[in-house]
Amino acid sequence: MSGKTITIWVIVIIIIILGGWFIYTKTAGSGTAPSTSATATTTPQVQAQDITVGTGTEAVPGDLVSVLYVGKLSDGTVFDSSAAHGNQPLSFTLGAQGLIAGFQIGVNGMKVGGERVMQIPPALGYGSQAVTDASGTVIIPANSTLLFDVKLVTVKPGTTTPTTSGSTTQ
Repeated sequence: MSGKTITIWVIVIIIIILGGWFIYTKTAGSGTAPSTSATATTTPQVQAQDITVGTGTEAVPGDLVSVLYVGKLSDGTVFDSSAAHGNQPLSFTLGAQGLIAGFQIGVNGMKVGGERVMQIPPALGYGSQAVTDASGTVIIPANSTLLFDVKLVTVKPGTTTPTTSGSTTQ
């Protein structure tokens, strides 16, 4: 081979190596970008884990449900519970306004006798709004993640399905 042919082959090999490196860096970069942007635009979700799966009637929107519960902040501070109300179950129509959306989302699909632990992000709890008692003392700080231990006690079939219009986050 002549010196000119060797020079051409060296240039071709360098171009192939640079081209491969360029393609590799572009491919590696695009592989990580979607997960970063997906995280930034993910909608808040309730995280729930069944401790005991119930065997009774399943709670669906429109049903009148009763639950025993303990509500805690992320640091473990209890802010409310059924025990604080004489061990009386909390009764509400699933899907109707009046309770934070995250609590209702977490109870939806439970079966009577079931026990579930739920983690509710601020956007499905009280958001940027602090919850205070009658004297003005903050019970739940703004932007708090809420933790609930819930046991579904009863489900009574509802007569209507609640409408989903309007905000149920408050």
